[in-house]
Amino acid sequence: RQKEFMEKGVAHLKPMTMVQVAEVVGVHETTVSRAVSSKYMDTPQGLFEMKYFFTSGIQTSDGVGMSNKSVKDMIEEMFRNENTTKPLSDQEIVKMLGDKGIVIARRTVAKYRAELNILPSNLRKVY
Repeated sequence: RQKEFMEKGVAHLKPMTMVQVAEVVGVHETTVSRAVSSKYMDTPQGLFEMKYFFTSGIQTSDGVGMSNKSVKDMIEEMFRNENTTKPLSDQEIVKMLGDKGIVIARRTVAKYRAELNILPSNLRKVY
């Protein structure tokens, strides 16, 4: 299910829940949770806790599911490459993601920015 992640990296992580895995394997969701708890997987992309692979997703405009971790990585990259004299606002990030077919609310961008420990634009500005 995560073949593209293994070959191309975090940006290609697909949404996957423990419920989905439980249905395929034929066990209860809590069994899957216990099975992956405190376990790690060595992948071509590095070492990851198995719970890392279980994420909710965001639908793109073309109907493809995208992991919220992939979206966070994209947001982090946008902030990393911003002009520090004119930092990007959350709304500008929403527009940039929208141009890529990712529909996301400004409040969600603000939440992800906070989770990534990135300050608001007025506090990132360098004069």
